[in-house]
Amino acid sequence: MEYRTKPRLGITLGDFNGIGPEVILKTLADNRILNFCTPVIYANQALMSKVRKQLQLENFHLHTIPNPDSADNRKINLLNCWEEDFDYNPGKPTPESGQCALKSIQRAAEDLKAGLLDGVVTAPIDKENIQSENFKFPGHTEFFTQFLGAADSLMFLVGGDLRVATATGHLPLKEVSARITTELLIRKLTILLDSLKTDFQVNKPRIAVLGLNPHAGENGLLGAEENEIIAPAIKQLKDKGNLIFGPFPADGFFGTGHYKQVDAVLAMYHDQGLIPFKTLAFDSGVNFTAGLSAVRTSPDHGTAYNIAGQNVANESSFREALFLACDVIKKRQFKATARQ
Repeated sequence: MEYRTKPRLGITLGDFNGIGPEVILKTLADNRILNFCTPVIYANQALMSKVRKQLQLENFHLHTIPNPDSADNRKINLLNCWEEDFDYNPGKPTPESGQCALKSIQRAAEDLKAGLLDGVVTAPIDKENIQSENFKFPGHTEFFTQFLGAADSLMFLVGGDLRVATATGHLPLKEVSARITTELLIRKLTILLDSLKTDFQVNKPRIAVLGLNPHAGENGLLGAEENEIIAPAIKQLKDKGNLIFGPFPADGFFGTGHYKQVDAVLAMYHDQGLIPFKTLAFDSGVNFTAGLSAVRTSPDHGTAYNIAGQNVANESSFREALFLACDVIKKRQFKATARQ
């Protein structure tokens, strides 16, 4: 199989009244990006022109194309996903900004599934504002998992050498305990192992698993999940030769620096993993969906309506999301070529 010289990356707009358009254009304003990938923004020319002027990017031009195969690998490409010239009201979600976020995601997802893109980088959506008959998902992760036909996936946060995955995703805290099963943990840990080997080229991954309860249950005093559910999952995978350790008390694990001794950490739920991750790697953090047939990344922040339209948003996380997508695509291609 022949691969493109540079990965062709679809970039979805997110909610256009958030900071998505700003961090996208700030990232792509650095022409060195074109040394690594061919970007295709799924948005609207008129809207992006408004944002470009607001950011005072005078010498920045977008190349409008009808489809990804028309992309120029020397330019920043834009594919119009809607024709209407909607009002741009940064800082305030509107029905139009939610509808357009969905149009951007749907078109990019279709092109990704058709092989017209090598991966996608998704700008932040408003999870409430985007809900409709065509989007009934808690977030991007669940949408792409279903759309690409994956049996399961894994929310995997990456910031340099810090890698944190979550056993459960966008789920109310009161439902977490019932969702945690030995089978679920084995499935999530298997995805994590495979991703570390393929997407990050870690030959013999070391994974730490956090407990669910305070102090990892204190040997049953503060909860039975560690002994009855988490430890058996770890043992089953360790018996197959995998380097998986735990369950560790979550409160001190990051503060003591133990995360530096492993290649990845599996947290039991969203905030258990994301609070320490964002504390340590907010500006450089990337949300990567492991377990999919195609590469999808995003910055680790939200729409940030409170600073939208003020030209103060930090694009570092979005830039890192783009670079990670390129890196993972190349590593997957290398492994696929080595098998031939």
